[in-house]
Amino acid sequence: MNSKKTNNDKSPSFEGIKGGLIVEVKNLVKKFPVGAGFFTALNDINLEFSEGEFTGLVGPSGSGKTTLLNIIGSLDVPTSGEVVVIGKSIGNLSPKQAAKLRKEELGFIFQNYNLLPVYTVFENVEFPLLLLNLSAGERKKRVMETLEWLGLTDKVNSRPAQLSGGECQRVAIARAMVKRPVLVLADEPTANLDSANSHNILKMMLQLNEELKTSFIFATHDEKVIAYLKRIIRLQDGKVVEDKTIQATPNP
Repeated sequence: MNSKKTNNDKSPSFEGIKGGLIVEVKNLVKKFPVGAGFFTALNDINLEFSEGEFTGLVGPSGSGKTTLLNIIGSLDVPTSGEVVVIGKSIGNLSPKQAAKLRKEELGFIFQNYNLLPVYTVFENVEFPLLLLNLSAGERKKRVMETLEWLGLTDKVNSRPAQLSGGECQRVAIARAMVKRPVLVLADEPTANLDSANSHNILKMMLQLNEELKTSFIFATHDEKVIAYLKRIIRLQDGKVVEDKTIQATPNP
């Protein structure tokens, strides 16, 4: 993917919010019932995320990183405390309101791609737009712009089984980006990729972050991902043990 843009560049113009905080985590506690008691997955978490973040929630399995990512993504709710995402308090949203937030403002990238196997690349990327009541012409325009940006226009009619792992993950990124989200949440996005494909995918996501100002929050324990992060939040036993900003732009 060419990082130099020209006046004829047809890549999408993703517009985020104008400055300020996009996520506020305040005294967050998350407990899950276990037998007669509870397991505390997150314990008194306080964090803020601004527009343009390229941040990782880093830690071993069981540290709480995926639980935190799921709450930020309105897939779960706090036991106590508050998480505010793009001005909306997650714990106070109805299921319909949470679905609207995910539909309109958030993009998700999963480690297993979650592509629909019977659909083409075009149809997989178009799918989120079908929920936004856009015209067929606008949907096609957005899909093709996004596929062009990610170097996938030659795969538009292919199905997932015909793609490599790296190509499947690029389709997953395109699907997350096509609706122009303010925030993309990525859960172990390189888990099923080899080293070369991992680096290619991470470079693409870093470029989307830098050129389109899309915010990314990862949940990961992959050192390849960690090397690209601009901010590292380390979790251990459900608590933040380190919150470090990387001063220089990552360049692994």
